[in-house]
Amino acid sequence: DSRRLQIDQVGIKDIRHPVRVKDKSQGEQHTIATFNMYVELPHNFKGTHMSRFVEILNNHDLEISVESFKEMLHEMSERLNARAGRIEMSFPYFINKAAPVTGVKSLMDYQVTFIGEIRDGKVTMTVKIVVPVTSLCPCSKEISDRGAHNQRSHVTVTVQTNGFVWIEELIELVEKQASCELYGLLKRPDEKYVTERAYDNPKFVEDMVRDVASLLNRDDRIVA
Repeated sequence: DSRRLQIDQVGIKDIRHPVRVKDKSQGEQHTIATFNMYVELPHNFKGTHMSRFVEILNNHDLEISVESFKEMLHEMSERLNARAGRIEMSFPYFINKAAPVTGVKSLMDYQVTFIGEIRDGKVTMTVKIVVPVTSLCPCSKEISDRGAHNQRSHVTVTVQTNGFVWIEELIELVEKQASCELYGLLKRPDEKYVTERAYDNPKFVEDMVRDVASLLNRDDRIVA
């Protein structure tokens, strides 16, 4: 190309594809993921081969893990002759949670994203999880004669790991730092529990973020 301009990212996005991901309690879980796949385009390349992104995805449509993600990144880099590339896979992840008192079970869904990047053959893996929780305001509790203000909060955790970490482990770590975790289904005894649990455990969102970060920083499997 006569303009001799490199393009940082070129590729496809929002491609939906069925996948299987590792599940701590069931072994694996079937879900639908949305993929974004990009490569760096050198200045001396006119364009890239868009169809090859889909071919690579179809070749890895079984169990998706950190290892298979690395394989996809290497294959993408080699087949498209790219020095650098990136794959993002976002999907809903379901956990069958038992209510705190009655034990009635219901599904809770969490948004999870795997992000893999390759540059000069070196792969970096990142996991991003959005965890909904309840936070109850300590200030509201302090100034009120009855009750306290509470809200739904979404805690987003993005980590790089140097070892295997279950999705459930990261979710549980976040939920334990909230005023109270959320459940898909509650009976009246459960409603009483979560109401009082949040009231007895007020926490500013800033403190919740710092508590989560402190625990992650002490985990040897978490790089960043």
